Amino acid sequence: MKRPNLSATKGVNYATSPLLAAPTPSWRSRFVVALVGLAFCGLLGRAAYVQIIGVEFFQKEGEKRYAHTLEVPGNRGRILDRNGALLASSVPAPSVWAIPKDFSATDEQRAQLLKLLRMDGKEFDARLASGSSNFAWIRRQVDADAWERIKALGIKGLYETREYKRRYPEGESAAHVVGFTNIEDQGQEGIELGFQKELQGRDGSRGVVKDRLGHVVEDIGEAVDPADGRDIQLSIDAKVQFFAYQRVRDAVLEHRAKAGSVVVLDTLTGEILALANYPSYDPSQRARLTGAQLRNRALTDIFEPGSTMKPFVVALALDHGKARLDEVVNTSPGSMVVSGIPIKDAHAHGSLGLREVIQKSSNIGTVRIAMRMQPRELWEMYSSVGYGQKPQISFPGAVTGRLRPYKSWRPIEQATMAYGYGLSASLLQMARAYTAFARDGEVIPVSMLKQEHPAQGLRVMSEGTAREMRRMLQMAAGPGGTGPAAQTQGYSVGGKSGTAHKQEGKGYASNKYRSWFVGMAPIDKPRIVVAVMVDEPSNGVYFGGAVAAPVFSQVVQQTLRMKGVAPDLEVKPQVVARALPQEPESF
Repeated sequence: MKRPNLSATKGVNYATSPLLAAPTPSWRSRFVVALVGLAFCGLLGRAAYVQIIGVEFFQKEGEKRYAHTLEVPGNRGRILDRNGALLASSVPAPSVWAIPKDFSATDEQRAQLLKLLRMDGKEFDARLASGSSNFAWIRRQVDADAWERIKALGIKGLYETREYKRRYPEGESAAHVVGFTNIEDQGQEGIELGFQKELQGRDGSRGVVKDRLGHVVEDIGEAVDPADGRDIQLSIDAKVQFFAYQRVRDAVLEHRAKAGSVVVLDTLTGEILALANYPSYDPSQRARLTGAQLRNRALTDIFEPGSTMKPFVVALALDHGKARLDEVVNTSPGSMVVSGIPIKDAHAHGSLGLREVIQKSSNIGTVRIAMRMQPRELWEMYSSVGYGQKPQISFPGAVTGRLRPYKSWRPIEQATMAYGYGLSASLLQMARAYTAFARDGEVIPVSMLKQEHPAQGLRVMSEGTAREMRRMLQMAAGPGGTGPAAQTQGYSVGGKSGTAHKQEGKGYASNKYRSWFVGMAPIDKPRIVVAVMVDEPSNGVYFGGAVAAPVFSQVVQQTLRMKGVAPDLEVKPQVVARALPQEPESF
């Protein structure tokens, strides 16, 4: 093979070849190189801006999309009775949420989902559309079993977060004491509201990175631990509360009444052992709540205390030397006129001893004694035992009642106030007032919280007068008195019944009554004061001694047994109190 002659090619100028000549000008290539260089410089500048100059801004924007701060809720404190029994506690409850843009379900999955959530299609669609494209609440605090079945459906875009839901083991019986919380765990009624700050605790926080599906992929920053709320231990005895609720409920149903209430006080500590109302409600099931169910009538309803005021008038007269135990009060002919207005007894009693004035519940006898004193003296007695004063308890809704200044009293008002008309009070106020008799002349503060020490009382009458008044109250609850149905197996009792026409407009309804009984036991050294009220009995029986006194009897017997108080009377094989003659109530 002949080798090519390389030397022959030397000196050939290829650039001058018409085939290799470039038709574009040289400045264009330089321009392209300059554009590439400028673009590269722009990228370098942008990188420097993002990573050096504007790094804080872009980090925040990134965190908005991927970094989240999760709240770690603190457990709400428990509510306990005096013995440690649970009245309210928090349990974990799943809450269902969705990413609307990712939500996808077949017709069969959707139908099963709606059934488990107890929702219709319109409500579900509204919930799904109510949030953003990345988040929407579907159902808060569902049952754990329901969520497990929902999760098993495998629906895309549906998720769960853990919240806490309140449980109320005592249900209706303690509803008006405990109250309830809303969906955000904020107290709405009762102790839940009154101690919201103490029960709530403090939420913690946790920084996390989430992916686009909402899954936590990384923890960032330092976590703040939550602080649980404080437990609240009440003075309430759950067993006494339950029994009192049952008895007042049965009385309301038996007498076809509108409502009823019971208050039980410990005379040593001032603790409220029971505060029951009917009608009530289940705090865990509040779908069809009414105002009548929500009212804590023992604290919010005020009414004229009627004949329960008579013992205070007689006690004041004894202390001030305006009456004697051995005197005889003339009540004939069973009526009298004060300032042109007639005052009557249920029937004419004739001459009564001072003790019999209380036993027979004579309006005439009480008025004659009351008119011996100045209005200021009566007002000071009523005020000292708590009438016209708001109860100092850690509980929302307690009312003040009404006690007008004595300077505006006319003679007829002084007379009617002597037997409980012209002023108003709650059942709790009436129960507290009777601690003055039970505590040998000292009225004590009441408490909804458990107390470790005996209460310090305020003296309002002498010790001797208080003991004498207890004997009178024992007579009133015995044969020939207005409340023999209050008698209890094994325990001596004393108390005063009351009956009054209900106020309606500017006057009184002729056929609507309120019946009550307030008393204590055992009579020589009382351990409890019990007050019972039944509103609008409509089966033809309306006297307090017939409607409220039997409830008092049952509650007293059960409470004293639960507290381990030894009987002070011989226990008879059967109850005979109901068969004893009953004096008609004057009102």
